[in-house]
Amino acid sequence: MSGEQILEVRAASKSFRRPNGDPLMVLDQVDLTLRENELVGLLGRSGSGKSTLLRLIAGLSKPNGGSVEYLGQTVVGPPQGIAMVFQSFALFPWLTILDNVEIGLEAMGVAPAEMRSRALRAIDMIGLDGYESAFPRELSGGMRQRVGFARAVVMHPNILLMDEPFSALDVLTAETLRTDFLDLWSEGQLPIKAAILVTHNIEEAVQMCDRILLFASNPGKIMLELKIDLPHPRNRQDPAFRALVERIYVAMTARPGAAAARGEKVPGFQISSILPRVSTNLLAGMTEEVAKEPYRGHADLPEIAERLQLEIDELFPVAETLQMLRLAELEGGDIRLTEAGKHFAESDVAGKKRIFAQNLIAHLPLAAHIRHVLDERPNHEAPRSRFSEELEDHMTPEAAEMTLRTVINWGRFAEVFAYDDDGQRFTLENPS
Repeated sequence: MSGEQILEVRAASKSFRRPNGDPLMVLDQVDLTLRENELVGLLGRSGSGKSTLLRLIAGLSKPNGGSVEYLGQTVVGPPQGIAMVFQSFALFPWLTILDNVEIGLEAMGVAPAEMRSRALRAIDMIGLDGYESAFPRELSGGMRQRVGFARAVVMHPNILLMDEPFSALDVLTAETLRTDFLDLWSEGQLPIKAAILVTHNIEEAVQMCDRILLFASNPGKIMLELKIDLPHPRNRQDPAFRALVERIYVAMTARPGAAAARGEKVPGFQISSILPRVSTNLLAGMTEEVAKEPYRGHADLPEIAERLQLEIDELFPVAETLQMLRLAELEGGDIRLTEAGKHFAESDVAGKKRIFAQNLIAHLPLAAHIRHVLDERPNHEAPRSRFSEELEDHMTPEAAEMTLRTVINWGRFAEVFAYDDDGQRFTLENPS
């Protein structure tokens, strides 16, 4: 049962400055409450502002608008009673496991005897008894992350913030650590009152959380709040569990999929849009997987994700790129190949290149823009800087680099233009 409210985020917004000075909105009017005995999940794609919100709650950053209140007080810096577990293990390699766990207590001025007692209890509770004198280099990734948990819970925080704590681990290790954490949480052995989990793993969120806040991107905002009433331990094959997973997939694909299904232009893809790192091999592999039995061109995204062992940050960029290029449509948590997508899946390499080239120029403005510039110039060449500077007016240099690298790879595969990396120039040298 949930208890008293201990955290409230009201209309929190956060923006950063683009290179051209314009604001880049990362979080937009986000509300969140947290009560005792709750484990709340923040679920969404990378870049949807989940970790930014966690930093606001931890007092590591300040909102541009709205407020964060912990125990009735506005958070203006890191408050006592809130601890965080990070995706990276963030351990001091020159310290033993015991020293790593004690270091936060030492900074708080806890007496040596109590510090040692609490650290040993935390190490034992988290399953690392016997490793007190070991160094991080001697431990596996899963064991190092256990140290991260021990270092957080030894502080006896009211709120434990977890920023994708299992994502750097292999599948089996992550599942073991999740299960152990849930056992300790359900049995009341963890000295914490509530927790917030940031994740982009849909099944992880449904398995662990009491409530899920689903984030949309650009800017980050809450598009759905979902209460999970299933008792622990939760069975992933339970129809009720699968129904919740399906509902989240439906919510994440509803709007762009519906537009594509009606033949409308999917919004957001402009010359200045950030392109994901998706290889043509992944695009071809996905269409071929959906085209074959038992799907025959129409597949359930959760089933495809489970079959191919893909999380949403891996699955959705591929599926959305196929939609952007009109090789597939997304709707209701499903992916359906278009006629062009079916031909693409069934074609040989030459056929795939021809279909990809047609759809790339027709539906990706940046690729069409590059090709148009090359066609118009007498020497059919253009420096990379011609396009990178244009993109950097709308995005960070890192995003511009990723976008250009992606369109270069796609353009090379389609043979609609060539690129000389040594000379940093686009050309029409290879296309016929």
